[in-house]
Formats: sequence, structure tokens, C-alpha cells
Amino acid sequence: MDLTTTYMGMTLKNPIVPSASPLSKDIATVKQMEDAGAAAIVLYSLFEEQISGESHELDHFLSFGADTFSEASSYFPDMTDYNMGPDEYLNHIRRIKESVDIPVIGSLNGVSTGGWIEYAKNIADAGADGLELNIYYIPTSTSLAGTDVEKMYLDVVRDVTASVSIPVAVKLNPYFSSTAHMSAQLAAAGADALVLFNRFYQPDFDLEALEVAPRVELSHSHEMLLPLRWVAILSPQIDVDFAITTGVHTHYDVLKGVMAGAKVTMMASELLANGVGRISQILQSLVDWMELYEYESIVQMQGSMNQRNVAEPAAFERANYMKVLQSYR
Repeated sequence: MDLTTTYMGMTLKNPIVPSASPLSKDIATVKQMEDAGAAAIVLYSLFEEQISGESHELDHFLSFGADTFSEASSYFPDMTDYNMGPDEYLNHIRRIKESVDIPVIGSLNGVSTGGWIEYAKNIADAGADGLELNIYYIPTSTSLAGTDVEKMYLDVVRDVTASVSIPVAVKLNPYFSSTAHMSAQLAAAGADALVLFNRFYQPDFDLEALEVAPRVELSHSHEMLLPLRWVAILSPQIDVDFAITTGVHTHYDVLKGVMAGAKVTMMASELLANGVGRISQILQSLVDWMELYEYESIVQMQGSMNQRNVAEPAAFERANYMKVLQSYR
């Protein structure tokens, strides 16, 4: 059974890649993920705030619209205590590269086009095989236009791809007014892959303390439907590699992602909840399913259910809305 796939120019032994999470902080755990069958690993993110917290440009974006709320700036944690610092992160990449044989993809989380982008080159120099850009920004000001937000994303991607020779993936969110157009622009700006979608963690309320409480909720398989739809729509139109990263928990999720057109499926919540050994279990279930339905390779099924190849392409568009409502009866 041939499970190999390609992603950002790299040949991977299968389509399962652990996404950025705390699991990659420990080298022993990374080795366990490799032993369990992980095809590559995306490291946890190095944040722009950790590198250039004093930069004026970063301050502009973080404080945009925050002038109404005097407490806004105090909500950010002390970046000197957050994860590893920049130098430690680069050393961590070097140590992991010495410890495993699978590709290692660094991750940068930021929003501006400041000096932190120089760290993209440092990550490449440290030995990373690729870089994932996690541009995490919530535009809350009524005076900030959507075109300005899009330009911000595109500027970052152009600056980063111009500074490194390794492939660059962009992890984007689904909240653009035209996801298809934005995806095409990101590809034109130099992105080698698009990772769908970033999960914007939502704040909760602590009713006893009357405070806003940050909480992490692990994903569920049903959350995969949104990226599944968009990968199926975009993969036949845009010449980049696609990865699905939300809601991947089972071999069925992996199969659906590949058939939609994804080159890889990324998981974190399943591994955090049930252990990295789940990778080998999912791979075995994947092989069993492929044997049962007489598939010989992952490539054979890749994109077989994207919008171009299904019998009813309108199922991905507005026509599906009424059909779904009718299905409830």
C-alpha cells in the first residue's frame, strides 16, 4: 500500500502531520511521533511578540482600536516567560533535526511586517525544512477596512517568501469576505501551501469573577466540514498544496481530507487527548480501509471528490443550503 504524498516539495511517507502544539516542545515526544508514523512535524509557534515586542509597527496593530479600553494592553502575557525565547527556539529546531529523520516545519505567528520577519531566515538557517506562517489577527476596529487587513496578510507573505529559500505555508482563517480570492492572492504572493483553517480561540466569561477567561477547547471531527468544503473548492483552482488542520481525528477524516484535495491532514487535538500512539492506529485503519475498497495509493484518491470531480459541483455552493435543510426531515 503506497501512502506517500508530497507537500511543499517534500515527499512524505503518509499524509498525517502533527500540527503546531505543545507536543513539539519535548524532543522525546517528537521522536515518539516519528516512531508512531508521523510523516513530518510542525513545531509550536514562535510569536512576533517574543521577538520584537517593542517595535512600533507591532504596537500599532496590537493597539489598533484598543485606545477605548485602557486595560487592553495589560491583557498580553509577559512574552519573556512565554514558551521558549527566539534563541532557544532556533536551538530547539537544531536539536530536533539531529534527533529525527522526518521533515521539520517551523512556525511563526505574527501580524506586522516588522523586524521579526528576519527570524524566518534564522529558522531556515537552523535547519527547518519548511516554514508555516500563522497570521493571527482579529480586526475589531470599525475604521479598519477589509482591504487593509488583506494587504497586511499579503505584505507579510511577500516579505517572508522573499527572505527564505525554504517552502512557506500560510495558515489562514475562514473569515475573509472572499476566501477564494484571498487564497489566490496568497499563492501569487509566494505561498507554497495553504493550511485551512486557523482556529481563533474564543474568550469565555467567568461569571463568578466577572472576568474574560481564555480557554482552550480541543477540536471535534465535525469542525472539519468547513476546511473540507474549501479545500474541495479551491484545490482544483489554485496551484498550491493544501493542508487541512481542523477537526482531523480519525482515519475517515484523513480520507475525506485527501479526497477533497489536501496533500496532508494535520492533527493536534486527537494526539493531545489520546496520545501520540493514535498516529499508528489511524495509519493502520487507513490501510485497512484502502485494502477493503481496493485503493492502491493515496495519490490515486487525492482530489477525487473535489468540486471539479464530483457529480454535483453545486453541493459545495448555495444549492446545498436548501438540500441540507430538507435532509433534516
